[in-house]
Amino acid sequence: MSISPGRTVSRSVVSPPRLTDTRLPASSTNGNSSKLSLAACGKQLKSGNKKRVRDERNSKAPKNGSVKRFLRWLPLPLILIAAGAFVVFTFRREDLSRQHQNIETAKAFLVGSVLLLGWLLFMVWRRPRVRWSVIGCVMAATAFSAAAFRIKGVTGDLIPILDWRWKRSGLERIETGGLETTPLNSSIQTTNDYPQFLGPGRIATLEGPILRRDWKSQPPKLIWRQPIGAGWSGFAVAGNHAVTQEQRADEELVVCYELDSGKVRWIHSDAAHYLTTIAGEGPRATPTIVSNRVFSIGATGVLNCLDLRDGKGIWNRQIIQENDANLNDWGVSCSPLVFGNQVIVSAGGSDGRSLVAYDAETGEPKWGGGDGGGGYSSPQVGTFSGVEQILIFNDKAVVAHDIETGSVLWEYPWKGGHPHVAIPLVLPNDHLLVSSGYGVGSELLKITNSGTWSVERVWRTTRLKSKFANLLYRDGFIYGLDDGILVCLDAATGALKWKEGRYGHGQMILAGGLLLLTAESGDIVLLEASPEGHRELTRFSLFADKTWNPPALAGEFMVVRNDKEAACLRLPIFEIE
Repeated sequence: MSISPGRTVSRSVVSPPRLTDTRLPASSTNGNSSKLSLAACGKQLKSGNKKRVRDERNSKAPKNGSVKRFLRWLPLPLILIAAGAFVVFTFRREDLSRQHQNIETAKAFLVGSVLLLGWLLFMVWRRPRVRWSVIGCVMAATAFSAAAFRIKGVTGDLIPILDWRWKRSGLERIETGGLETTPLNSSIQTTNDYPQFLGPGRIATLEGPILRRDWKSQPPKLIWRQPIGAGWSGFAVAGNHAVTQEQRADEELVVCYELDSGKVRWIHSDAAHYLTTIAGEGPRATPTIVSNRVFSIGATGVLNCLDLRDGKGIWNRQIIQENDANLNDWGVSCSPLVFGNQVIVSAGGSDGRSLVAYDAETGEPKWGGGDGGGGYSSPQVGTFSGVEQILIFNDKAVVAHDIETGSVLWEYPWKGGHPHVAIPLVLPNDHLLVSSGYGVGSELLKITNSGTWSVERVWRTTRLKSKFANLLYRDGFIYGLDDGILVCLDAATGALKWKEGRYGHGQMILAGGLLLLTAESGDIVLLEASPEGHRELTRFSLFADKTWNPPALAGEFMVVRNDKEAACLRLPIFEIE
């Protein structure tokens, strides 16, 4: 650069910046100064990291909490859905009987309850104090239930019936002292007697009376109603005598009531007591009245012959011990069959002592036949190929016996493992209908004799599974209770005509072409017996407890009972001029 002479040049001088005194304290000039600086930085970094982690955790907390809450409550709907699906699937299975469906449902309920309790204890109530409190409450509730309640039998579908333990199980013994024989009341004019189980012929079918179809305008008249001892026996009616069996305390009784008043005429007692949790208490069979004799058999196998006029014993036998048989789980249930001068019962003994006959006058053994174990059905008379024979539904077969000798004429095997109760139904043209419950069903058999007896199955169906209700036949069609629902089948083919009306495991009488049904609930129902469809005409509410006992219809008088009470009704009928 050139500078003009004589010219003064001013120059600005940029001063260096002043440095602030940043000297460390005297104490920092030693060897620890660098260490302290690093420590301070580390603390800051650590504090910052903690804050960052805390911020990240807080930002994720709602999401993690939702997941945990979801997983904690997830078992609840899974358990409920699985249990519900299992129950629905069980009740849709046609191969299972109603009883087995209820058993499987009970299992599902038990398993589901245990799983729900485990879920509550280990996933919801996780505090030890709460867990032990809940366990204690569950144990206390279980102990209280076991101490306060007892199972008083089951329904026809095997649902337990609970009752208070301190409640009396039955009535006390009837005092017989001072009872007087009452003359027959001439006001009781029955058009026919009902002298045995299922009435004349043991087919529960009567030509009359002609019942009125409207019980609202003309309801049945209650003649009497009163408590009765435990038992599943029905009434046998002859004239003004209505005879049944019942349990009172430790005595098994045969009791004769007056049909028109319900008063006790006489009592016969035996020191016997049958009682189990499932089967219940008391005798099962219905007495048989022939002439002036009453034949009865108790739940433990005491066979009695009594005088109808005063109940005095004429002879008795112990059919279980005498025939080397075993008492069935549900007790002896066969009602004695009187044919000619023979009293025939199902003992269930071996070596030719399955079905046995006693002399009706003396009680002496007459014959025995068959080796099958005893069932719960009653013997009956059937005619096939022109030959009268005794039929019995044993534990594993339907067997026909010669009337005079007791020898086996033919037998047809039947699936075992469950009670065989319903009496086989003799049909026209040498046919026999056999039915049992627990998912088995019915079969129509053709019985022929061309030198040797043969049995051929005509058809088989699971549309009618009669657990213990009797079957009825009218004009080519069969009526029965299929696991508690009324059905109608074509007798020729077994085809289902209709199925409707849940009446439980009750009993029926075909009276004047109408179905007179006692429902398990205790109602009395009148229905049309027609293949065209289910038609309930009217009903009358009588009992409020389980009613399994077979009814009796003597003219217009219907005598019904269960294990708690008995009643006599006068049904409205059409007068025949």
